[in-house]
Parts: sequence; structure tokens; C-alpha cells
Amino acid sequence: MNYFRLTTVFLLLATFTSFAQSQSAIEILGYNHVGLYVKNLPESAKFYREIIGLKPVDVPDNLVAIRRWFQIAPNQQLHLLLGRNEPVTNNDKNGGHFSLTIPKNSADKIEAFLKEKGLPYVRQKRFDGAFQIYVTDPDGYVIELNEPKVE
Repeated sequence: MNYFRLTTVFLLLATFTSFAQSQSAIEILGYNHVGLYVKNLPESAKFYREIIGLKPVDVPDNLVAIRRWFQIAPNQQLHLLLGRNEPVTNNDKNGGHFSLTIPKNSADKIEAFLKEKGLPYVRQKRFDGAFQIYVTDPDGYVIELNEPKVE
């Protein structure tokens, strides 16, 4: 499934979540995991561990050659799935991406870290004063690092 389809599925899920909850058909408590199809599992795992700072989660022995899992937040994970053969498309900050919350007032420190690592990024101030930093993983998935809303 390409990234555009994955993004479309997430958008449809978000759109229908409130409808489904109001109809009492399906109760959604949060999301369990996001799965990303990757070309080079060790390289992608290193990026999410060492650059994004996610904590690895144990993968069953029968899946360790083709999967890596990471903790995003309590009961929320990122799953890397080996097997990407085509480039990620629609990979810009205004297109398909996913967003992770970073601590308040941490954008300067993160920007310095990304510069030190030689990684390209885009930093912008959101309409409410919070900063967003966009960085791309080895496969081309765009990740938004998003400060909380300025109060």
C-alpha cells in the first residue's frame, strides 16, 4: 500500500471516528500503531531510534527479520515493515505526513541537533505561535515534529 493510500485511510478513519462514536457502532479509544513500509530495515530502525529517539519494542522472533517496532506513547507504536520497492510519493509537508508531539520550547534544541547530524529539515511557526519542524526519514516519509499549542 503506498503512502498516499495509507494517508487516505487515516483521514477517512479520523473523519468517521466521530460519526461512528455518535452512532455507537464502534468505540475508538486511540490508535494502536502506524505501519510504514521501508526499503532498508536496519537504516530505518537506526533513524527512528537515534534521530527521532523512539524506544524499540521487542518483536517476536519469527518477525525480527522483517519488522521493527517502536514505542511512540503509552499503547501507541510505530511498526517498520520490510518490503518497500518503490519510492514514497506525495512526500512533502503539505501532503502526506505524520506528526509527533515534541516538548514545549524544544524546537531550538531539535533544530541544532538536526544541523549537527547534517539532516535537512524545514522549521516554521504555526498560526498559534508553536513551532513545527519537518524532517524526512530514509524512505522519504515526512515527519512533523510539533510543539504544543502556545497558551
